[in-house]
Amino acid sequence: MVDDARTTGPFSIDDDAGDSTGPALVVRSGSLAGVVHQLEAPEVTVGRSPSCDIFLDDITVSRNHARLTLADGAVKLVDLDSLNGTYVNRRRIEDSETLSHGDELQIGKFRLAFISG
Repeated sequence: MVDDARTTGPFSIDDDAGDSTGPALVVRSGSLAGVVHQLEAPEVTVGRSPSCDIFLDDITVSRNHARLTLADGAVKLVDLDSLNGTYVNRRRIEDSETLSHGDELQIGKFRLAFISG
């Protein structure tokens, strides 16, 4: 297990979760539970549109729901004016949110864990 000091969200993340070599999102609930999405591009889009980098196919997810940006070793999450909002650690985000290892993201009915890598 990861040292609790590195885990800020409600998820306890195993060191080998997804064998991640960099930042990643692990789907924890929803129809895609267990799927690991490596965050390799400087910008990653999340939504119900098939053109999104992370495709979450459920009516509770907006077509273009959220965007993750990777810069200077940090991963930031921003909601793209989605209907149901984007949550980090059960708190609806209003502005850009810098993610920490173990943070829980909720996008529609999907819960995802952020792994810093």
